[in-house]
Amino acid sequence: MGMTLTQKILAAHAGLAEVKAGQLINAKLDIVLGNDITTPVAINEFQRAGFDSVFDKEHIAIVLDHFVPNKDIKSATQSKQCREFANKYDILNFYDVGQMGIEHALLPEKGIVTAGDCVIGADSHTCTYGALGAFSTGVGSTDMAAGMATGMAWFKVPAAIKFVLKGKFGPRVSGKDLILHIIGQIGVDGALYKSMEFTGPGVANLTMDDRLCICNMAIEAGAKNGIFPVDETTKAYLKGRSQREPVFYEADPDAEYEQTIEIDLDQLEPTVSYPHLPENTHPASEGREIKIDQVVIGSCTNGRLEDMEAAYNILKGKHIAKGVRGIIIPATMAVYKECILRGWTTAFIDAGCIVSTPTCGPCLGGYMGILAEGERCVSTTNRNFVGRMGHVKSEVYLASPATAAASALTGYITDPRTV
Repeated sequence: MGMTLTQKILAAHAGLAEVKAGQLINAKLDIVLGNDITTPVAINEFQRAGFDSVFDKEHIAIVLDHFVPNKDIKSATQSKQCREFANKYDILNFYDVGQMGIEHALLPEKGIVTAGDCVIGADSHTCTYGALGAFSTGVGSTDMAAGMATGMAWFKVPAAIKFVLKGKFGPRVSGKDLILHIIGQIGVDGALYKSMEFTGPGVANLTMDDRLCICNMAIEAGAKNGIFPVDETTKAYLKGRSQREPVFYEADPDAEYEQTIEIDLDQLEPTVSYPHLPENTHPASEGREIKIDQVVIGSCTNGRLEDMEAAYNILKGKHIAKGVRGIIIPATMAVYKECILRGWTTAFIDAGCIVSTPTCGPCLGGYMGILAEGERCVSTTNRNFVGRMGHVKSEVYLASPATAAASALTGYITDPRTV
């Protein structure tokens, strides 16, 4: 029996001719990632273990993004600890205020991760990089500490679910609607410790931003990772960007999948996940009577340039509804700057929104848009658990940038095809 795309990458990094689902392996890492929340814990474990060097200063990335610019003394102290560690070990890919972006948007943009990589990150949404044809997954801070010291990590090789995509999206339907649809179909544990392998003729109709969004939320289905095959779109994105030579792997024709799910992209519609789980999905058209207080457009899921463009195309020349707070957070400084150069930032402000420098901010209930008791937010983030964005009696509705922008205009959950 052949190997899946994920298994091919893991076998290569373990120095093995083949691997099978369930097999325990020790694999060489291309990138070890941490942020301002998880890296301090990793540093403490690194020091406690007695490590006094990193395996490769060019293959570690530390991105200060969750509470940066710092929101309080505790977050400032955490960032200071990261800075001191990065300076001590001369970490090449260290990103602070003025340079940073939301990590899972920044690393692909900078070419720090590339096709064929094996990547761990002390953040659950590290699975984003599967969009590039890489194996990437989230780990705990202790694994990050060991990875920084040794350049290795152990894995149990995952089994796989194959998603065969056909057709193409209709107007104002995007990768966010697809991944919400999938999670609604299989549930938040439907891909538990499995690789979600996307394939089929419909892949060619997905942009890189679509793919990054889709893989970003693989973890919300319980997956170990999400991954796309490398095609011409991937190669065009990587050209002139990758810091290392990409390696292209392909799944074997006789690879084994536990399940195959076919999805017709033409049939998808704007989708919203109601509280308090991403699997609680409904068509956006059903939410017309759900009044909202806030809209957040941004995050590692939907803070890229195409996401900003989708919001701009709906908000330009209009104004958000009275009583709605509009918060727009470009995911990287490059996206932030491009929004300014294209005039989108002016349009957002004229529409009644605020535009922030890059930060995870409200996604994890940090700052820049915390909800009070009873408040509702339509957000392009990735989780809507109880208390995720503030008070335990607040509500978060997950949606695409187009749906979020349309909802900001009306003050109610709104199908973006109707505005």
